[in-house]
Amino acid sequence: MAEAEYDQLSALLDRFKQEKAMNLEMLDGFFSALHCSPETTQPSAYLPELWGGGELLDEEDFESDQQANTFMELVMRFWNDVLSRLESEEVFLPILLSDESGKLFSGNDWAKGFMRGTEFNYSDWLDLMQNDEHGGLFVTIFALCHEHDPDPDMRPYKEPVSEALREKLLIGLSAGVMHTYRYFEPHRKMAARLAKHEKTFRRERTKVGRNDPCPCGSGKKYKKCCGQVTLH
Repeated sequence: MAEAEYDQLSALLDRFKQEKAMNLEMLDGFFSALHCSPETTQPSAYLPELWGGGELLDEEDFESDQQANTFMELVMRFWNDVLSRLESEEVFLPILLSDESGKLFSGNDWAKGFMRGTEFNYSDWLDLMQNDEHGGLFVTIFALCHEHDPDPDMRPYKEPVSEALREKLLIGLSAGVMHTYRYFEPHRKMAARLAKHEKTFRRERTKVGRNDPCPCGSGKKYKKCCGQVTLH
């Protein structure tokens, strides 16, 4: 995506006033988690998270139907953009928004978005988080997610994070995302193969004619075997 498209999508996201609505940085983290996930999540399940809940977009959030359509087109382009960065870059560069001074990139919203993405297929994510060998991938994401948590006990640091430490955290975040994407890659490939096999099996089943041999192997015609109507 071009820089102007990022800016346009960011401005449209800012129109949502719900408490849990996402900005561009949070959306980047959210989509990154969904792409890393071992299972595919359907748009109908994750899209409402963007505007903070509710299955349908509120007409009042946009000036026109055209603006709403533009928003959805940009969201889908951004979805593909995140996947492209995960697949093609040796180092994943997250999209981070600067503070009001235009200098500090905290990474807090990105980490919050990523953790919201792990709520889909959570049992698989929990297995990774509790894995002694690979669970450390989430340390920096957890730290940035809970840096300003309302619950003091959840905050990883008692003192403000220095610029040097934040730089290390952001580097760790980028590395952790790439490792997570590769960790779940075999799972995603297996899930894709199973989905393809199931789709093929269903398609083949629909081709069985009533006068064809029954696929169960009985030797009878389908209409006289598994295709026979049973009255109750």
